[in-house]
Amino acid sequence: MSVKSTLIFCAALSPIVYGQDVISTQGASYSNASGSIDFTIGETIIATGSDGSNDITQGFHQTNWNFVGIEDHQENMEANVFPNPMNSSLTIQTPDFDDVQFKMLDAQGRLVATGTLEEEQSQIETASFVPGNYTLMLYRGSEKLKTFKLIKQH
Repeated sequence: MSVKSTLIFCAALSPIVYGQDVISTQGASYSNASGSIDFTIGETIIATGSDGSNDITQGFHQTNWNFVGIEDHQENMEANVFPNPMNSSLTIQTPDFDDVQFKMLDAQGRLVATGTLEEEQSQIETASFVPGNYTLMLYRGSEKLKTFKLIKQH
């Protein structure tokens, strides 16, 4: 084999190396005296940091965004709702369950479940719900206590 054909043969076998690229339609950069941040909408989260009141994530090429949230209408009302995203059932946990009712609405605002909390840890069956976004409201009489934004998976 000649030197020329050996070089061509080696060049054909050498790996091609590409840098990582993110093709995105949105993103921005912000900075102030205490720091700066650059972000791209559409990045997969690979790490999350928290100081107890603020969360920050880092990653690359996010394929899905899930937004969840809680509205505290009565700050002294303690309630946990899990899991989120939900699958076949949802648990509402609160030590202050006396006379507390719930309403679950789908993304179009249609009522899909309603009831009264019977104990400190109550279950809502969600197996028949279609995948999507839901709103769970806890209230006592006409007083709103908490509102949770939830996601139903398959």
